[in-house]
Amino acid sequence: MKNTEFDQDQEQVGGISRRDFIKFCSAVAAGLALPGAMTAKIAHAITNPNRPPVIWLHGSECTGCSMSLLRAEHPTLEKLMLELISLDFHETLSAGAGHQAEEALEQSVEANYGKFILIIEGAVPLKDGGIYCRVGGKNFVDIVRDIGPKAGAVIAVGSCASWGGVAAMAPNPTGCVGVSEVLKDQTVVSIPGCPPNPYNLLSTIIHYLTFNKLPALDSENRPKFAYGRLIHEHCERRPHFDNGRFARAFGDESHRQGHCLYYLGCKGPVTYANCSTSQFGDAGSGCWPVAIGHPCFGCAQKGVGFNVPQFTVSPVLHQTPAAGHAPIIVERGEGVSPGSAALMAGLGGVALGAGAVFAAKLDKGSKHEDEEA
Repeated sequence: MKNTEFDQDQEQVGGISRRDFIKFCSAVAAGLALPGAMTAKIAHAITNPNRPPVIWLHGSECTGCSMSLLRAEHPTLEKLMLELISLDFHETLSAGAGHQAEEALEQSVEANYGKFILIIEGAVPLKDGGIYCRVGGKNFVDIVRDIGPKAGAVIAVGSCASWGGVAAMAPNPTGCVGVSEVLKDQTVVSIPGCPPNPYNLLSTIIHYLTFNKLPALDSENRPKFAYGRLIHEHCERRPHFDNGRFARAFGDESHRQGHCLYYLGCKGPVTYANCSTSQFGDAGSGCWPVAIGHPCFGCAQKGVGFNVPQFTVSPVLHQTPAAGHAPIIVERGEGVSPGSAALMAGLGGVALGAGAVFAAKLDKGSKHEDEEA
């Protein structure tokens, strides 16, 4: 940028003021857990005239992940495609179709060998050679095997692409799997969710543009900045969990009061994601399932969403303190840990399936700890 006075509103970057642009870059740096000094480097990467080519493939899916991206506002989809990246191929958004679109795909792969970002949305059917998902006269699995090794980076967006998602639900008649099961010799970044937050994808792309490498990943190749903590740790209803205030039925008084949804089947205690902090749709606070009164489905967690019945009680993986400050006055029982007290208070003397058994185990374990102490 020739003008270093970024705070002048009259200066424009891609149709927005430099002030707003730098605010966006600062927000990206914060979301990626990077120091503020990286803001200028991110700004340079985004405004680089050599836009990185992106190829977006679709397998067995509903296109919900693309629809989620359509609702991103910072940047909007048209700014993303026309100013930040070069979206060379996307079946849903392409102006061309048929042979014209397929030719554009082949040309982009050949011209940008080893440089383009490959984004795959949807699961990959393997049964019967993969005939249950065909694009342009080819089995989708063959397309992935052909184009995947030629990409500079591969990103599986959505739960279907990450591990199979809804397409791989039992009995999985088409043998759907995640992209990593097909490209086993490559690092496939996983951005799970149904749909995932679009900013988790955008931030991953911007990190790659800025540093020419992928962000830090966890054991399942998910970006740690977005999937490093359980939803339960930073849920807005966590104080109610800690103090034993639980909704027991949809529409009851506790549900109307906004109490914890744990006993309505919330999967926040076993799901790693940033839904409660990033939220959805650029609609401000309160735009995610728990905020509107529905328990987390666990769509971003392999083995939970689309596998565990929706309203069954889940275990609490880690009895960790809440992300916020502890209240001065805490309502809890005596002789048990805070997490156990919350569960036991929620039980209210009524056995509630697996949740009751799990709570009893917690209580027994805490008493054993007290005796050893």
